[in-house]
This record gives sequence, structure tokens and C-alpha cells, in this order.
Amino acid sequence: MWNWLIVLILGFHCTHALYFHIAETERKCFIEEIPDETTVIVNYKVELYDPRSGGFMPSSPGIGMHVEVRDPDDKTILSRVYSSDGRISFTSHTPGEHVICMYSNSTAWFSGSQLRVHLDIQVGEHAIDYANVAQKEKLSELQLRMRQLLDQVDQITKEQNYQRYREERFRQTSESTNSRVLWWSLAQTIVLVAMGFWQMRHLKSFFEAKKLV
Repeated sequence: MWNWLIVLILGFHCTHALYFHIAETERKCFIEEIPDETTVIVNYKVELYDPRSGGFMPSSPGIGMHVEVRDPDDKTILSRVYSSDGRISFTSHTPGEHVICMYSNSTAWFSGSQLRVHLDIQVGEHAIDYANVAQKEKLSELQLRMRQLLDQVDQITKEQNYQRYREERFRQTSESTNSRVLWWSLAQTIVLVAMGFWQMRHLKSFFEAKKLV
């Protein structure tokens, strides 16, 4: 039982590290499927392309990123300008796809250059700084391990609830689609029957007018 639980916990890896290049007027957006009441931390670092060295160098303090986060209902839950190196934190209140968009706060310094943005998205218990928690709450190593395990189990429960929520939405969409297909088929059948009846009446009237029947 415990072996199965540990394997299941290890299977939920909710950390995404990447980097991307962004041009002068470009806007980059990322979609994260997040359960409700889940903490998300985004660590990022901006580097500016140096044509002399052909590489990317640490950006100046004046260079920053405008970050916008929208929930599944397309409501903005975070929108502000950050520095060139920082951390963004927010908590989801609606399960579903959250959109994280980033773009430069200024274009005056670009001169055709590019930015490289390093991005590290941590979701759920991966966003918790357990070293800080242990120091604040004066937890022993065993207590800290138990706290981590409980947080992981809680995150798994949220993930399972979110999967059930997705299955329920998919079932409702399927039932709605099947119902519309059924009514569309019935409407087509009624139209075909009506057209056939009208054609028969029309042909009968034509033949009677020609005195063929």
C-alpha cells in the first residue's frame, strides 16, 4: 500500500523549467491546468542578447516583464510589471486552464535585439519552501517529512478532484453534442418527409392538370 502511494506521489511532478526567446513586440503565453485552491510560483530571469559576444548577458535593472494571469473564466487575477529577475505567486480559485502571459514592459532599448527568459513554474507542494517552513515552525526532520507527505497527499486529492471535474465536463459536453445530433437528425428526417410529401402532391397536381390520371 505504501509503495503504491509513494509511486503515485512521485508520479505527480508539477514543476516545469524552460526558457524562451521573445522579440520586441512579442507576447508569450503558457497554459497550465491547475486544480482549485492551489498555489503557483513562477520564477523567471531575463537576459538580453549581446551582439558583440553573440550570447545572452544579464539584463539591466530597467528591463522588466509585464505578467498577466487569467483564470478559466478569462478573468484577470494578476497583472503587473515585474523586474528583470523575480518571483510571481498566485493562488487558483477555479479549476481549469490558467493562462500566464509575459511581454516586455518597454521597447525603447530593444534595437532589434532579443530577450531570453528563463521560466520555472512550480505548482502545489512544489511551490512550498519547506526549509523556511521548518525554520518558522521549528519542525524536526521527521515532522518536516510528514508535513511534505501530507501536502503531497493533499495535492493528489486536488488533482483527482480536478480530473473528476474534467470528466464531468466532458460527459456534459458529450451528452449535449449527442442531443444536438439527435435533434438535427430528426429535423433532417422531418424536412425530407415534408419535401417528399410536397413533391408527391405537386406531381399529382401536375398529372391531374395534364389529365394523365
